[in-house]
Amino acid sequence: MAKNDNKGNSSGNLFLNAAIGFLSVLLLILVAALFTRLIYPRIFNERAETNSELISEIIQIEVLNGCGVPGIANAYTGILRTNGFDVVETGNFETFDMKETIVISRSGIMDNAYRVADALGISRDNVIRETSSDFYLDVTVVLGKDYKMLNTE
Repeated sequence: MAKNDNKGNSSGNLFLNAAIGFLSVLLLILVAALFTRLIYPRIFNERAETNSELISEIIQIEVLNGCGVPGIANAYTGILRTNGFDVVETGNFETFDMKETIVISRSGIMDNAYRVADALGISRDNVIRETSSDFYLDVTVVLGKDYKMLNTE
């Protein structure tokens, strides 16, 4: 009987030694990672802090269909992106009876709205300001029934 107890005891010791060895290796890896982090800290993105004037050059636009023609907002999304604007959202306007295309300044910076209007060939009379803290974009373009008259280049 003494031989059976000895085999169980040696396999238990083997398992305990393997667990201790594994935990020791894991501890060494964690200590090395901590040491590396202290010597080489994370690199922070400093572009927004040092070149903050670049952020305002990108105009984020929402394009809405106000005339009821299927796919018109997606068609003008491509045109605006070709002109360097960042179209972040497309969809339908609350109504489909817009006779003329309008540009709405959401951020309150009218120069951005005028740039979009000039790119599409929209009269500055059709540019309005409607600021709201609920919007996280610069300009909304609502396409009206005059969309065929707009600049598509």
